[in-house]
Amino acid sequence: MDRRAFVAAALASAATVRAAPAVALFEPARVPAQGPVRIAMLLYPGMTALDVVGPQAILAGLAPGSLHLVAASAGPVASDTGLSLVATVSYADCPAELDVLMVPGGDGTPAAMRDPALIAFVKERAARAAWVTSVCTGSLILGAAGLLAGYRATSHWCVRDAVLPLLGAIPVDGRVVFDRNRVTAAGVSAGLDFALSLAGRLRGEDYARTSQLVAEYAPRPPFEAGTPDAAGPAITEAARAILADLARDAARAARAL
Repeated sequence: MDRRAFVAAALASAATVRAAPAVALFEPARVPAQGPVRIAMLLYPGMTALDVVGPQAILAGLAPGSLHLVAASAGPVASDTGLSLVATVSYADCPAELDVLMVPGGDGTPAAMRDPALIAFVKERAARAAWVTSVCTGSLILGAAGLLAGYRATSHWCVRDAVLPLLGAIPVDGRVVFDRNRVTAAGVSAGLDFALSLAGRLRGEDYARTSQLVAEYAPRPPFEAGTPDAAGPAITEAARAILADLARDAARAARAL
């Protein structure tokens, strides 16, 4: 049995042990209790690869044969560190009916916010998706599509409080924020927390716990510097300087809307 088959079998077993309904502020009726979940993850130039790869690794077991990596056209799409991910379908060929639409963040976020074809795709699929979700600055793309007005949401700390309000969202300092059928995650590594949280809503806590154990997700970071408060002023300013272009350009894109 290869690893993929092992993961599928383990997760199926967990779902059989206890398929208790998950508690949610909004419970989309169209997500199937059993069978594949229909998921589309957006790719665009300059995305952060880990925003996609982390959630994909967790959610793939929910979506055998029905998890699509979507871009303007099928083929390689370069991330903001040069690593390319391969889009399996184009906007036009992405299934119209989705259970989960997921938008990642990255240095390419401001350009994505200004891309009419990308925004049109997100709007159109979100209108029929059961769950509309993002990781990191992907929430700004949801906001640019008009999908976060009046919703509580989070994003990467460098843009959360300054840019989300420009798009009508209510910023929340949270790792993963659920508001009705919108789910937003904080920066990059929070994508794993997002995926486990969503898996728990879709298939119950035992399923999500089993998925977490299969992935051996038990973080023990070598440094306590994952938030501005933990990192302290000097480290925060150094990080802010690295992220300055992204934060500035995202704010400009949001104001232009």
